[in-house]
Amino acid sequence: MTMKIGEFLLNDSRITHEQLQNALEAQKNEPGKLGSVLIRLGYVTEEDIAQALSKQFGYPSINLSKFDIDEKVLELIKPEIARKHIVMPVHRIGSMLTLAMADPSNLFVQEEIRFSTNLRIQAVIAPETSIIEAIDRYYGSSTGIEAQKFLEEIDMGDIDDAAIELVEETEDYLYEGESDEDAPAIKLVNLIFQDSVVKGASDIHFEPYEKVFRVRFRIDGILHEYMTPPMNLKNKVLSRVKLIAGIDIAERRLPQDGRIKTKIVIEGKTKAIDMRVSSLPTIHGEKIVIRLLDKDNLMLDLTKLGFELLSLQRFEKSIAEPWGIVLVTGPTGSGKTNTLYSAISKLNSDEVNILTAENPVEFNLFGINQVNIREAIGLTFPAALRSFLRQDPNIILVGEIRDFETADIAIKAALTGHLVLSTLHTNDAPSTIARLINMGIEPFLVSSAVRLVVAQRLIRRLCGNCKKPAKVPVQTLIDVGFAPEEAKSIQIFEPNGCEKCSSTGYKGRVGLFEVMEIDEELREQIMVGASTSELRQKAKEKGMLTLRQSGIEKIKLGSTSIDEVLRESTKV
Repeated sequence: MTMKIGEFLLNDSRITHEQLQNALEAQKNEPGKLGSVLIRLGYVTEEDIAQALSKQFGYPSINLSKFDIDEKVLELIKPEIARKHIVMPVHRIGSMLTLAMADPSNLFVQEEIRFSTNLRIQAVIAPETSIIEAIDRYYGSSTGIEAQKFLEEIDMGDIDDAAIELVEETEDYLYEGESDEDAPAIKLVNLIFQDSVVKGASDIHFEPYEKVFRVRFRIDGILHEYMTPPMNLKNKVLSRVKLIAGIDIAERRLPQDGRIKTKIVIEGKTKAIDMRVSSLPTIHGEKIVIRLLDKDNLMLDLTKLGFELLSLQRFEKSIAEPWGIVLVTGPTGSGKTNTLYSAISKLNSDEVNILTAENPVEFNLFGINQVNIREAIGLTFPAALRSFLRQDPNIILVGEIRDFETADIAIKAALTGHLVLSTLHTNDAPSTIARLINMGIEPFLVSSAVRLVVAQRLIRRLCGNCKKPAKVPVQTLIDVGFAPEEAKSIQIFEPNGCEKCSSTGYKGRVGLFEVMEIDEELREQIMVGASTSELRQKAKEKGMLTLRQSGIEKIKLGSTSIDEVLRESTKV
């Protein structure tokens, strides 16, 4: 056989007699197939060998990268069998399975797969590396293999004792409609949930693409790829998540929302985790995003959020007032909820009645009356606020002011003796005033009711274990916002990477805060219709630090890097 493939290559002028002799000599010292030796010596390519084998055995040669393999075909052969024998199912027509092989001479493999699938085998030839690439693409890459090994190591009998307990699940770990065949998907979902908590992720993304199924974790605000599970598990994994989240698994055309309550055992300690689940139909299947709400990650100490001293004093002074509105602004994921929860936790006592309207309630806080907004049944923010005013409140937290009606009721509540805390989506503190006026609130009401506006962002902290001094040109520091004298002497740090921070150079996050206190001068400017830039200038004269200036203070302390501050702030 070895001479035959050599002869084919000689006849095709792919190799010379000398190269063939060299390969045969090398084969004596390094046992293996002649084709592999020729490839290793660089005399031929894998495509050359595939074409020679095609002529030798009479099987067609194919380019796997041009095939789009159906999921049902993939399910015919297990990933471990495909990797062991370096084969790939390509397509099925009736009782005939087309099988890509690197070595079509191995009739034993064909017979094994024919027996396991109960199908006739039509062998085709493809280069070994292209088959391995296809296996990685469809069955999962190296991280997918690790997940598969994990699944294989867990006995079915141990599944009830695994580290994941679904609090609202039935006694049997299988739901109606699931069978033992779904156990790998169940175990994989459990693995993903557990690792997401261990790694401190805030979100899990399940993302189906044409030829890849990807899982990513958002850690410290940045998405990282966690694994690419086998494609044949895609639908089962997505269905499992939807099932335990209480989402209709039969509906794949519309976005849906659900919730999972779990208890996860980490290093012998049980943690209660609440998960918010959102599914979104895409062209390649449903993308599912899970927001993890871990109460242990909730920082309720205002002094540890990242406020500068003057900013913190102004914020604490405003929330201690008996009436008025305190607004926290910023994009989604900027830590607004954490800041508001910290505020009401500081204010929480037996002497006050605190009511919150949230969509949804993210964390349960003892002593605080929290209401979940459910717009489908008419329980909207305005409806909840009207009801709150009949509940003898001292402090009201409104999850978000998103329209005139909510803003109008909040303003009136603030002007009738209640402290109102809420959020808005604006870029900075001064522009919040214009946003309220654009909603339809009269300037005199805004100036009378609003006491303080906080704009915030979250940036990553440098890992204290591995951060290193950075050499930054003086002019660059001046361009960032440092004073010229500071730029000449300041010590700047940058990320490095170590085991403790998973080689990212960052661990944890800290807030940037822009705190604008509405004093008499600012009230007068609001009344006469001052622009956002005029309000900003006056607030800066009164000592307000902008988001960029807050970031510069964090850089001076060695808490973060220049790149992080530039990513989340602008120089104004």
